[in-house]
Amino acid sequence: MPDSPYLTKWRFVSGARCHKLLWWQVHEPLAPELQPDKVLQDLFDQGRQVGERARTLFRDAVLIPPGARDERAAATQDAIDGGAGTILEAAFQADDTFIAADVLTHGAAGWELIEVKSASSVKDEHLPDATIQAHVLSRNGVAPARVSIMHLNKEFRHPVTNDLLVRADVTDQVAGALGDVPRQVEEQLAMLAGPLPDVPLGLHCFQPRDCPFHDRCWPKDERHISTLYDVGPVRTVAWMRQGVHRLDDLPKGATLSFAQLRQLKALAAGKMIVEPTLARALEPFNVEPIGFLDFETIQRAIPVWDGMAPWGQAPAQFSYHESLSSGGYRHEAFLAEGPLDARPEIARRLVAATAGARAVVTYSGFEKAKIRGLQAAVPEFAEPLRALEGKLVDLLPVIRNTVYHPGFRGSFSIKNVLEPLVPELSYSDLIIVNGLWASVEIARLLFMADRIPPDERDRVRQDLLDYCERDTFAMVRLLEELRVLAGRPR
Repeated sequence: MPDSPYLTKWRFVSGARCHKLLWWQVHEPLAPELQPDKVLQDLFDQGRQVGERARTLFRDAVLIPPGARDERAAATQDAIDGGAGTILEAAFQADDTFIAADVLTHGAAGWELIEVKSASSVKDEHLPDATIQAHVLSRNGVAPARVSIMHLNKEFRHPVTNDLLVRADVTDQVAGALGDVPRQVEEQLAMLAGPLPDVPLGLHCFQPRDCPFHDRCWPKDERHISTLYDVGPVRTVAWMRQGVHRLDDLPKGATLSFAQLRQLKALAAGKMIVEPTLARALEPFNVEPIGFLDFETIQRAIPVWDGMAPWGQAPAQFSYHESLSSGGYRHEAFLAEGPLDARPEIARRLVAATAGARAVVTYSGFEKAKIRGLQAAVPEFAEPLRALEGKLVDLLPVIRNTVYHPGFRGSFSIKNVLEPLVPELSYSDLIIVNGLWASVEIARLLFMADRIPPDERDRVRQDLLDYCERDTFAMVRLLEELRVLAGRPR
């Protein structure tokens, strides 16, 4: 435990969200919940890349190097005394709070504080970050005349159509929040000097993103109100404030969707509920040959392929199963290699693979959106891609509208419905088990291959192929099981 806890801009933002979160970050910095997985580390890395790109916009800037807090603050003061017009990582301390400003630049009106973010717009959580910096700067006699958030430009398209980064003035918002900062700093420091605080559950557990310590605080109750299908954080917290903590506490006459009512009915009966409308819902799937399609994508903060926007998604992998007249299924797969734009090749392969299918099954509208994106990105295949779009049939609403198994645990994601409906098939034997992880690994293979040993590249590539193939085979087996369920006597 540190002898004298101090704040940073990151810590202050955490404390403004939840004192318990900040306490754990400071007192348990090696907690497993705080160790980034590959997806979170990739977000950090992309944020760092955006920060490095922002630095290139400020020529002749002085960069304060890493080091002890006192050394960095002294180096910053030396830069100011030396007449530096722009300082990167400008470090200051006040009130047991240390900050390092991304950019501090001097103009005709005075100093401007610029906080760089990898988001595509200004978000509410950016303001406490900028506000604590403005407070510490003011306490050092460097009160900023202007405060800006520099963020990715939604209108940017690769390679160059306009500026990748733009500034948004948040001076007024920061000025309005500055008056409360001394109280917050004092309360956070006092809290850190004591035992773990007691903080009620609330929306701060989910916003701006899920708290890493969520599982430490929330009940491990399979019938907690948060397990109600499609309830969402806002409604969950609202129910809890009304004293509804478990599904059994829901008042009679509560306004619920049909899917939620089906969930409650299945839980009460302790068995799966199948609506008599299932057979009719499956009619669009009763054609041969029928295909099953799944995409995996890349999503980069700084776009990499022509026409892409910051954080735009583009397919780089697909798996496709198609039924055979002789029985069984054929399988085709594609996974991009190298940094060149994979969309023309994926479009060509996709059109060829699906040409003979009368219907193509997906799970959600994701694939439809990506096919529409391919139509714009690869216009020479636009017509056959539109034809493919017309063949798509979505299995997700069929299950959501007609079936509920207590094992779904309030979710209709393909992984949640697969194990209860097809218990012999799961994702537990795979290395890569979700789309976010797959996206990070694909990007690593495509754009950082020279940093990966050949044997690891081969292993990761096979892991990706296995994961995407499992997604389409899961749809195959789910449809087969739904057909069996539809044929059961009622």
